[in-house]
Amino acid sequence: MRPRVLLPILLAVAVAAGPSAALAGPATDGPQPNGADMPNVGGNLANQHYSALTQINRRNLDRLAPAWRTHVSAVPPASADVGQQTTPIVADGVIYLDTPGGEVIAVDGATGAPKWKWAPEGFDTADTRRGVSIGDGKVYTLAGGDRIVALDKNTGAQVWAVQPAVSAGVDLGSLDRVATVYHDGIVYAHAANGDRAAVVAVRASDGAYLWHFFGGPSPGTIYTDVNGIAVDASATWGPGGAQCAMEGGATPWIHGAVDPGLGFYYMTFGNPRSCRTSQDGSQRPGDNLFSTTMVAVDMKTGAYKWHYQSIRHDVWDMDNVHPPTLADIKVKGQKRKVVFYGSKSGHQFVLDRTNGRPVLPVVDKPMIQDSRQHNAATQPFPAERLLPECVVWQKLDPRNVPGDPWRAVPNYNGYQPDAKGNLVFNPDSYVAADEPFLTYPKNSAAGHRRGCMYDPQWDLPILSTTSQNGGGDWSNDSYSHSTNLVYFPYGANPVAHWNGAAANGQRAIGQYQTGGILAYDASTGEVRWRNHLGTDMSHGQGPMTTASDLLFAGQIDGRLLAMDARDGKLLWQFQTGSGIAGAPITYTVDGQQYVAVLAAGSTNPYGGSVTQGDSLWAFKLGGAYTTESGSQEGPDTAPLTIRRPVQGDPVEGATVGNTVLLGRADRTTDTAAARDSTSQRGMAPTHLRVPVGSTVTFLNPGAETFPNFPNQKEHCATQFFEGLFNPRLNPGERSTFTFDRAGEYYFNDCTDPRPTGKIEVYPTSTDLPGALRFRPSTVDLGSRTGTFTGVDGVVLATLQLPAGYRLDGDVVLRTPLSSTPVKARSATVIGRTLTVLIDRARLDNNVPEGAAVPLTLVGTFRHDGKQEQLTSTATVRVVK
Repeated sequence: MRPRVLLPILLAVAVAAGPSAALAGPATDGPQPNGADMPNVGGNLANQHYSALTQINRRNLDRLAPAWRTHVSAVPPASADVGQQTTPIVADGVIYLDTPGGEVIAVDGATGAPKWKWAPEGFDTADTRRGVSIGDGKVYTLAGGDRIVALDKNTGAQVWAVQPAVSAGVDLGSLDRVATVYHDGIVYAHAANGDRAAVVAVRASDGAYLWHFFGGPSPGTIYTDVNGIAVDASATWGPGGAQCAMEGGATPWIHGAVDPGLGFYYMTFGNPRSCRTSQDGSQRPGDNLFSTTMVAVDMKTGAYKWHYQSIRHDVWDMDNVHPPTLADIKVKGQKRKVVFYGSKSGHQFVLDRTNGRPVLPVVDKPMIQDSRQHNAATQPFPAERLLPECVVWQKLDPRNVPGDPWRAVPNYNGYQPDAKGNLVFNPDSYVAADEPFLTYPKNSAAGHRRGCMYDPQWDLPILSTTSQNGGGDWSNDSYSHSTNLVYFPYGANPVAHWNGAAANGQRAIGQYQTGGILAYDASTGEVRWRNHLGTDMSHGQGPMTTASDLLFAGQIDGRLLAMDARDGKLLWQFQTGSGIAGAPITYTVDGQQYVAVLAAGSTNPYGGSVTQGDSLWAFKLGGAYTTESGSQEGPDTAPLTIRRPVQGDPVEGATVGNTVLLGRADRTTDTAAARDSTSQRGMAPTHLRVPVGSTVTFLNPGAETFPNFPNQKEHCATQFFEGLFNPRLNPGERSTFTFDRAGEYYFNDCTDPRPTGKIEVYPTSTDLPGALRFRPSTVDLGSRTGTFTGVDGVVLATLQLPAGYRLDGDVVLRTPLSSTPVKARSATVIGRTLTVLIDRARLDNNVPEGAAVPLTLVGTFRHDGKQEQLTSTATVRVVK
């Protein structure tokens, strides 16, 4: 099989031992796996993302290759739109999906040929979409104006378009983004935004309104569950707090699951969103039902059945709103009907889906409370956790980079570096201001906030895990009937909360935003394996498993992966050329099994660094599709901004005297409001660019700089995570540091950790015309098997060096088709000759076929005590 080398951005992969042969195993009845089709955005109505197909398996995986690719935006009515979060569905061999522009398209699953494409007339699309549904001869989508739309599945003709809020006579919220669900003549739609957002059901035949259910309950409504327990949900918003539930309530911003046997529809509601800000709970004391809650209702009438709240009084946007997954399993030898519930929290509750009671143990843990926030005294935690409960305060050290995926940025929560770089809690730091308002649980070991789940905050930043963008967020699970494992994609992205934080919390600037996939035993909750892939997997990168024990998942760096579902080992990967933010599907046409995925890209959490597109790819055994370059794969995507970026544009050091002002958002404003800035832009500039060898000055500006309103506090420039410098400067004091190596050097302030800066150090570059040679000069990238997995071996290149240069960093090859250079497999210097080996498989998709293809070798060397880049370009003939 073709060797596939992980991209250089990836962190170390740690894979635990595979599952025991003595797994408890699934029960035999209940939700059934998909076969030839996947007609639901969750695979089946239970959101299991599992297929009984086995034609593609571990023995023949090396033959899996693309069969076709369709640029869905290019299909008339064409557009230039890119980027979409949708997961396709497939029925009777036809794939249906949302396009980047929010239209709906139907594509032949065997050939990729478009059958029809719908764009609304007289109203707009809902641009961001996560999936359509099919049934009763129609395809159901959402559109502008809070519309639900039905299309003829064969022609794409619009059958009906309704605004259910008009019929309901009440604002239901913004019906956009969330995938629709169809079952037994009913279409279910969820509001993704808006005040007091609802789940709504309409009749599939004509769109007639049937029922709705709000996450923010009406005052005085008593809900009695199947266990006979009654609650006035509005009263849980505190005295007079019912108005908070009516103003914003909680949003059901992902699709639900259906249990036809029980007649239940399961939906999950997000965090409380009203009364000041989502992170300020002072105006809504109480548990705030139905926020951060799973609710089961009668699928026909919407009548309440039961609820389970995973976080009481959520002030962290840690809601567990991803698609509920249903399964029938055995627990301690007994068959149980369960629902797996949880995402951002990094744990999952396994509940009895008939009554909402935990099937696996849940512990009510005592919590730190802030009297201003009305925090709950306890929170429920599954006995078996999936992700760490606290951030890791790891030593600052160049040998410790990037370090633990859940490591914390220094200075948050009062954890400051000592002389050796160890992060030690300082009780006299900024967090001391909160102490009069905090109550710690009895026998609390730490006596301070360590960055653990549900640590309280008020108006000062407190870092904790996972985050509003971490854990599983809105990616789906997969449940395998074969392994009895639940597959949970996750992101590692600690966040700082305070009442004024935008976007429900600040992901700490400079931290590594990574993630992976883990698998846990459905019957015990025990994690069986974990593969930390190195990119965030919590924003649509949901897995799909098959009965041949393969796991397919896409990554935001454009790669489609196939892993061993039993132990998490990576078996196969394919570069699509644009980011993936939806789940793969599998199906059969004419006896052949296909795997398909939309590679369109998104933005979370990497912003504009994500390569976006519009490509629907399909794969089969022996697939023979080739791209314009003559390769089967697309070019590598652009480099991802893995570290959370600073706020501010780059500034050349020469224009500001290579000087950074600490505790100031700009270099000129001399006002009381500008001094001792605590904003995220409170370094001037936040992004300084200097060449290798430059000396940078860090200045805490006093009266000499700002005569009217100088800084009054001590400020720091704590460099992380290498720990290279950490001056503590009083107003008027300065410190210098000389940068002798290229790289990105982040630093923040010890007075308040929010202000963060970056020094970008770049090497000088010298071009060596004619020094690069490829041997032979014709680069043969042909496949020995006819598919991309058969491209193997290496390409040899040599570079003649000037005297006095020694290798001091990476050697890469810049190629015509990608802005991401190809890293050399090996590079050695003998005498004055650099010999480089480049994997043909890594090169193949990044160069076109042709007689004159320019390739540029870039190496980092040390010369006369300084780092320097040497480059040289050669033109080669490429054959494939």
